[in-house]
Amino acid sequence: MDTIAQNDSEVLVALLKKKIQLVTLREKHWYHIPIDHAPKRWPPEYIAFYQPSAFGDDAYRIRYYARVKEIVETPYKNLFPNLLKSSKSEKIYLQIFIDALKELSHPIPCRMPRAVVFISTKWNKFMHAEEMNDLFDDSPLEDDIWLALKSAGIPAERQWAEPVGKYFYQLDFAIFCNNGKIDVEADGNTWHAHRDRIPRDNQRNNDLEKGGWHVLRFNGKEIRDEKSKYLVQVQETINRLGCLKDDGLVPRKFSKDEDGTQQLNLF
Repeated sequence: MDTIAQNDSEVLVALLKKKIQLVTLREKHWYHIPIDHAPKRWPPEYIAFYQPSAFGDDAYRIRYYARVKEIVETPYKNLFPNLLKSSKSEKIYLQIFIDALKELSHPIPCRMPRAVVFISTKWNKFMHAEEMNDLFDDSPLEDDIWLALKSAGIPAERQWAEPVGKYFYQLDFAIFCNNGKIDVEADGNTWHAHRDRIPRDNQRNNDLEKGGWHVLRFNGKEIRDEKSKYLVQVQETINRLGCLKDDGLVPRKFSKDEDGTQQLNLF
């Protein structure tokens, strides 16, 4: 563990598109991001790297990280001076200089292969993450739902990007069943409080439902004070949609015990 880092130190998980980028990190100690694509939480104190399909057997995991030393703005042509001039040559990038690359003793896996560009998180979450979904740090209410789903044995994907028609929606939690999909949304106490949001939310719900999604929305009070109640609603929806979908495993459903609580069973 890095002795300099604090629990609330900012960590940016970034994408390594190609293996050659890992060579650059090891030999030249820098990474680059288009300045107009930088995440909202900036600057990071640490940067970690998600490896996609290009890494073969080592794909879909976070294995390496480093402390950020310096960030400078520079045109693309300065990053790669040997490349021919192109439309990108004058585009401004953030060149992130790092200390020596470190390897996690236990890489953080991505449970379901997915497209990830950036995840902004905290050092404490990064060091204790069992899987990539543990890293997301967008909202305390979403964290509460995530912990409740995990404790109930419900696999979900956080901040799932879903294209539907001409739109692209970000789902708080995506749950995949044999006969459909569930979108669980943490709405805090503001949903429906702003009248201008209602048409957009209705349009979003309609679009997702056309794409086979069942939308469940929970407000702050339900999330904080009525965990058993909203979990039962999620579990009943899972059962109605043919149980949880697990590649290579038998379907799983929830059944009620005598006291009314729900248990995860195999059948």
